Amino acid sequence: MTPHQIDLVQKTFAKVKPIAGVAAQLFYGRLFELDPSLRAMFKGDMRKQGQMLMSVLGVAVNGLRNLETLSPVVRQLGARHIDYGVKPQHYDTVGAALLWTLQEGLQADFTPEVRAAWAGAYGLLAEVMQLGEMEARAGVAA
Repeated sequence: MTPHQIDLVQKTFAKVKPIAGVAAQLFYGRLFELDPSLRAMFKGDMRKQGQMLMSVLGVAVNGLRNLETLSPVVRQLGARHIDYGVKPQHYDTVGAALLWTLQEGLQADFTPEVRAAWAGAYGLLAEVMQLGEMEARAGVAA
């Protein structure tokens, strides 16, 4: 990601933070619409799940300028997702739900340039999470 793309992601995430609860509801609604089978992975309080999602997303967005520090955290997150039953194809579904949610939340601020920046950020994070999953399956410490 370029520094400009990181700026775009961080600036637009700052606009989403005030509506974090609504954004989380939109995200999970869209996620379950895209793949109803994913609903079974979420057994707890969805409001709390949404808070965790927005918190983790915030950490990731804030860490984009320091990937050396962020990468081990994201790899560990990917490794934990094994226990939830996450499959490789789920990453595409989550990415689609995230971009749709951002489009809904940011409206006119979700320009093609912002969309590309977020797609790049999500792609990077998803790749690192999947690396963490592969390392965990192979017994490699993150």
